[in-house]
Amino acid sequence: QVQLVESGGGLVQAGGSLRLSCAASGRPLGSYIMGWFRQAPGKEREFVAAIPWSGSTTYYADSVKGRFTISGDNAKKTVYLQMDSLAPEDTAVYYCAARLWPYLSSSSTYTKHQGYTNWGQGTQVTVSS
Repeated sequence: QVQLVESGGGLVQAGGSLRLSCAASGRPLGSYIMGWFRQAPGKEREFVAAIPWSGSTTYYADSVKGRFTISGDNAKKTVYLQMDSLAPEDTAVYYCAARLWPYLSSSSTYTKHQGYTNWGQGTQVTVSS
């Protein structure tokens, strides 16, 4: 239904910045929530940030609040993750994901990876010290 392709990852020094992009194609995205997740070697996939296409409410993991910003461009069907003040602990493969809105929602609707049905292939972010 929806295809997602991430880009923008790379190697950066601690304190630097990167902007990740997720290009979407397929069905209209108005009924979808878009999220970013990350996974480091040997660790579980964890939530980073999320935003609904139809609204402006955003959600962030505590570990990235104040440093990362999620945004979307409806015309370009692209969601972005601006990452500032990067630290080695941010090193991971970053994944873009999408899910349909449920009738009832809570914070877990945005933060639980099990609820997302469409995933990109990921882009590597490496932060050196």
